[in-house]
Amino acid sequence: MSIVIDACVALKWVFDERGTEAAIALLAEELIAPELWLAEASNALWRHVRLGETSSAEALARIDEFANAPVALMSIEPYMRRALQLATQLDHRVYHCLYLALAEHLDTHVITDDRRFFTIGNATGFGARLRLLGE
Repeated sequence: MSIVIDACVALKWVFDERGTEAAIALLAEELIAPELWLAEASNALWRHVRLGETSSAEALARIDEFANAPVALMSIEPYMRRALQLATQLDHRVYHCLYLALAEHLDTHVITDDRRFFTIGNATGFGARLRLLGE
């Protein structure tokens, strides 16, 4: 079965932080993500550079790691309408809801480390589609 992962999980592949071991263990699974995850992960890398937590050269090396990660990329276009519906229903960001829309379409779940997204999803009836990293 495919598992949808979001960018915050992928970031743990390149930064040693809480949840890194669980994120690395997922690399043995069949992973899938909307192509947006690369832009979202790149933005997080930029933020790490901006805060002085990593260098530009390290960030560029890490984006190369993301590009070579065993994650099947899905076009976002087929899922935008459903993502917008979910975003209005959950009162949450469309780009996060793209992961959820993809998981619905594939009849699987999203693994995230975004506790806010996880909590909102559970409170609004989408708990079966969301799993918190490491749990």
